[in-house]
Amino acid sequence: MATPVRFDPFAELRAIQQRFLGDDFFTDSARAASLPTTDVYTEDDKRLVVEAHLPNFSDDDIEIQVDDGALVIRAQRKNTEPDDDRKYLVRESSSSFYRRIQLPERSDEAGITADFDKGVLKVTVPFQEIAAPKKIEINGGHSASTPAVEENKASQ
Repeated sequence: MATPVRFDPFAELRAIQQRFLGDDFFTDSARAASLPTTDVYTEDDKRLVVEAHLPNFSDDDIEIQVDDGALVIRAQRKNTEPDDDRKYLVRESSSSFYRRIQLPERSDEAGITADFDKGVLKVTVPFQEIAAPKKIEINGGHSASTPAVEENKASQ
């Protein structure tokens, strides 16, 4: 008697992943080191900070924009090395980086600053101050009882 085999819809997908990426793709430290990382955090609830680790990029390779309420960071590096030993041969490599981060509603887009130092791009987005709640005073010296209650008391 044959034993039933459970159907796995992702088995073929895992096989393709292993064939192209290998079993240790995500744990291989050499490959992981080459992938740029991005850290997004807040400081004292007063500003949003985005740190993009972009080794081998220069500040001329990086473009920062605010587009429809989102911070967009693009970096494109292209190296071209002519080979003098061969005619019409060019050795070329390129790498790129792209992140789009939705900004909070209270972001002060006019106050955004960016610094690039030792391969780390730091973009600071300040938050606008939130107005403190305003207490509304109640005018008049009326008592808590209503006129109908006052009439009932008088008729008794």
